[in-house]
Amino acid sequence: MADLKGKVAVITGAASGIGLAGVEVFIAAGAKVIAGDIQDEKGKALETRFGPDKLRYVHCDVTNMTELEAIMAAGPKYFGSLDIVWNNAGHGGTPTTVEELDLDGYDHTMNLLLKQVFAGTKFAIPHMKEKGGAIINTSSISAVTAGYAPITYSVAKKGVAHFSKLAAAELSKYKIRVNAILPGFIATSIFGASLGLPREQADQMAELLSQAGGKMQPIGRVGKGADIAEMAAFLASDAAGFITGGEFLVDGGMMVGPRHSWDETAASPLLDSLGITPEQAEQMRLAQAAGQG
Repeated sequence: MADLKGKVAVITGAASGIGLAGVEVFIAAGAKVIAGDIQDEKGKALETRFGPDKLRYVHCDVTNMTELEAIMAAGPKYFGSLDIVWNNAGHGGTPTTVEELDLDGYDHTMNLLLKQVFAGTKFAIPHMKEKGGAIINTSSISAVTAGYAPITYSVAKKGVAHFSKLAAAELSKYKIRVNAILPGFIATSIFGASLGLPREQADQMAELLSQAGGKMQPIGRVGKGADIAEMAAFLASDAAGFITGGEFLVDGGMMVGPRHSWDETAASPLLDSLGITPEQAEQMRLAQAAGQG
């Protein structure tokens, strides 16, 4: 486990999903946490669970610039400093295609997923520039390939990844490191929420996904919030002091290649286009091997 003793972190989207896992991992690693979210009941329960000496909950709608600026100031206010910021809050955004684009939904998605990362970083700088710090931004595998999320979400997450590289260059003079994490298929309520389900039903859907989604990646299981949180904790720690401007896939191997590259039961697209089944391909291989023998 990473060592975060003596560090103060702000985590947005902290009341559920990946953010909640971040709270648990960061506190276990020794950090004090400012937990931001709009789910006040869950957020206040976190403060009760960990105690105000380790965690303070601050209501924060990251599309509200006043609230976002205030949460960055909460680290110094409650715990004396701000060493780590994890810009993590988000949801699935507008599901519309380019042809059917909902422009209001587009603006909301970009504000929630991309603008808040710009602004959260901006508001963190004054609290970090004297002694440095670490900023982690949650991107997605949809930033690097099509087919895993709606187009507006995917473009926003691509922006998050590239922003992290550019910000790392700009902020290096302050010894502020900036990195992006690109999660793969993590079973959280974001999937149900993106379908318009109420929060409770979205949480239930996340549980179903965790049971059924393991076949989607070579590693054979669905990702957990803790998988992302452990990477974030490492990137926030002094052990990652030589790492900045990086984009880190934490995806169970989803991006290693198409399914047939790691699942021998899956048909190759090329063979499929030729009408050759996996069984026929194996017979051809055996026949060729026998002929060479």
